[in-house]
Amino acid sequence: MSNSSSITQFLLLAFADTRELQLLHFWLFLGIYLAALLGNGLIITTIACDHHLHTPMYFFILNLSVLDLGSISTTVPKATTNSLWDTRAISYEGCASQVFLFLFFISAEYSLLTVMSYDRYVAICKPLHYGTLLGSRACVHMAAAAWGAGFLTALLHTANTFSLPLCQGNAVDQFFSEIPQILKLSCSDVALREVGLLVVGVFLSFGCFIFIVVSYVQIFRSVLRIPSEQRRHKAFSTCLPHLAVVSLFISTGMFAYLKPSSVSSPSLDIVVSFLYSVVPPSLNPFIYSLRNQQLKNAVWKLILG
Repeated sequence: MSNSSSITQFLLLAFADTRELQLLHFWLFLGIYLAALLGNGLIITTIACDHHLHTPMYFFILNLSVLDLGSISTTVPKATTNSLWDTRAISYEGCASQVFLFLFFISAEYSLLTVMSYDRYVAICKPLHYGTLLGSRACVHMAAAAWGAGFLTALLHTANTFSLPLCQGNAVDQFFSEIPQILKLSCSDVALREVGLLVVGVFLSFGCFIFIVVSYVQIFRSVLRIPSEQRRHKAFSTCLPHLAVVSLFISTGMFAYLKPSSVSSPSLDIVVSFLYSVVPPSLNPFIYSLRNQQLKNAVWKLILG
């Protein structure tokens, strides 16, 4: 029987057994990663450089792009290099760091999406109080709270997970270090501590979800009362990108963690984890830029000089 003190590395799940498919995965992941870097990088640079975009909504979008860059950079580069060099190994410290950073960025992003729903609520339902409720100091405090919540969540889960003795080897059935897969390597009795933390995390996540739903119920009620069709369309346009990002983030995450164990398999787990860990950070920049003419114009202005 092994324990965590004797493990120096973990073995991640390989995408394929043949060299040709490994190289195919390498080029696919590299292309996705470069697209995510380009999209999020352009949004960050554009918002930072264009003073017309120094508003609360774009401040939160900038933070979202930073978090997206962080989350995809935590998982994809290691998976890409493993496919290129035909290896599955990740060091114990590297695995712990990957767990911490991914959970940090994902938790902070969910908190930030909750804050952004409040931003849209105030902008549409209380426009006369927007400048008061969402001044620069308030925006910084809310963004800092989202980042802080992510850090605290990641610290608690990572410290608790890697303090458990590992009794079932070192093979992780995932292409990156993920807490549910690491728990499978631990003794079932002591893993109850982490299950308790996960339950608390689920309740907090559900609270954020309810807040987002209630915010959008109020938003849609206010929008439908607007007499002007043009103003209704403009109001919906400012909400749809955020609603699309929230839907993509929550639906992929819920499917990954709430799917029945009876339908679980290594290949399905990889596909599902790909959907919630790689797809949202890659698509978010395009979701926001496609529906936002002001952001699109600023991006083109930056590109064309």
